[in-house]
Amino acid sequence: MKLLFIMSLIYYTVLIESWQASLGRIQPPTFDYLGLAELVSIYNDLCHLGRPQPVIDAADLQQDPEGTLRGLCEELEIPFDSAMLRWEAGPKPFDGVWAPLWYKSVHKSTGFSTAREYPQPFPLKCYDLLEQSIPLYNWLRRRLKKPTNLLKSPLPQPAPPVPANEKLLAWVGDEILPRESAKVSVFDSVVQGGDSVWEGLRVYSGKIFKLEEHLDRLFDSAKALAFSNVPAREEVKEAIFRTLITNGMFDNAHIRLSLTRGKKVTSGMSPSFNLYGCTLIVLPEWKPPVYDNAHGITLVTATTRRNSPNNLDSKMHHNNLLNNILAKIEGNNANADDAIMLDKDGYVSETNATNIFLVKKGRVVTPHADYCLPGITRATVMDLVVQENLVLEERRISLSEFHTADEVTLLHSLAKSLDDRNNGRTYPGGAALIACNTMFFMTGTTRDRMQIFEVVKIDGREVADGKVGVVTRRIQNAYKKLTKASGVPIPSYQESDNIAS
Repeated sequence: MKLLFIMSLIYYTVLIESWQASLGRIQPPTFDYLGLAELVSIYNDLCHLGRPQPVIDAADLQQDPEGTLRGLCEELEIPFDSAMLRWEAGPKPFDGVWAPLWYKSVHKSTGFSTAREYPQPFPLKCYDLLEQSIPLYNWLRRRLKKPTNLLKSPLPQPAPPVPANEKLLAWVGDEILPRESAKVSVFDSVVQGGDSVWEGLRVYSGKIFKLEEHLDRLFDSAKALAFSNVPAREEVKEAIFRTLITNGMFDNAHIRLSLTRGKKVTSGMSPSFNLYGCTLIVLPEWKPPVYDNAHGITLVTATTRRNSPNNLDSKMHHNNLLNNILAKIEGNNANADDAIMLDKDGYVSETNATNIFLVKKGRVVTPHADYCLPGITRATVMDLVVQENLVLEERRISLSEFHTADEVTLLHSLAKSLDDRNNGRTYPGGAALIACNTMFFMTGTTRDRMQIFEVVKIDGREVADGKVGVVTRRIQNAYKKLTKASGVPIPSYQESDNIAS
């Protein structure tokens, strides 16, 4: 028989408040008496026996009794009976020892009652108990049997693009936490106002590419925004190394490194409320492609203009990305892969996510970094252009020049997927330069040959002759060699660490 044990979760604040009100004079609520640890232990034991049991939330049962019970019956492979929704009033022989103290309203009931609209004030004397209980309650809640609501369907649980990322570990504050527990406070400045700076880093063959340059920009941005109590550079590096080593990420990985102004003592805009110091976040991922390149890449020009230094200087690599997001929404609405953004005078600045170059008659041209972020990949490519004895220009560029260019390149720290033949799993590859001419979009990797994808349209215009540009090819190959030869080594990395067992 499948029905062995059904866990019914009661929202932890309601459970503690109810216990305190009903039984507090006889036995104050304690962690042991609440039994959440025992529920987790029982659930794990049953899972190890190959018999994971349904978990339902008492709030769902009270809000939608029929839908919840129908879903439960479906999982248990038993027929639903409407008699499950009603019962006779009065005590039952299986009520247990707590019934005289806690079941008075239950004994008066003949069916599921509607939950009260608002909760009772929470007894603050139980605050420490609440902090103890929340992690276990949330762990069980993530295993809920979703109710079969007759009126609305719950959103499906999305899966990460790379399954291996489902169990990653991230650094938040001063500790490494599992994905579902890696959260910042609601009082953190990044929540209150997007008040944070960030960097995107790539890991290739046990080395972090351009780590020192990224840290330079991170600390420059924090200084420009007048952050205080900033962690030391070596502390940030140590957090990055520890997080990568703990996850076993030594190649084909991407790091989203964030530094927020930190937690506030009370909500509000003023940095004077930030008295806890900065919050450091190290989020490593096996990163898949951002674009679906099967049908070619398209670009459109957004009506949203790039921020002016008069308003918000893009040389600060801040988390306030609404300007870019609005442009990306325009690109999405036009079914394009990205959106070109212009400055206030109508000249091209960048796309919503990347720096941009063009090639015309052998000359490589890129916009001034007055309105766009002077990207580290951008600076690297500019150096490579000079090293390749090509002519480099940095100037204002009109949109029509991009429409008529021989080649156009986008620069970003993205990746393609690689098949790890040792274990059959797919991990993101190590692409750091994305280059597209007016017909192609290319991602380079450190292990595999270059992958080439078409860019079919820019602002509705069919593009180019279907061949990879000569200049783009030279720069991309030079960049690929550079990623192999440079980077800051991850301590304790051995070549064998990157071979999965």
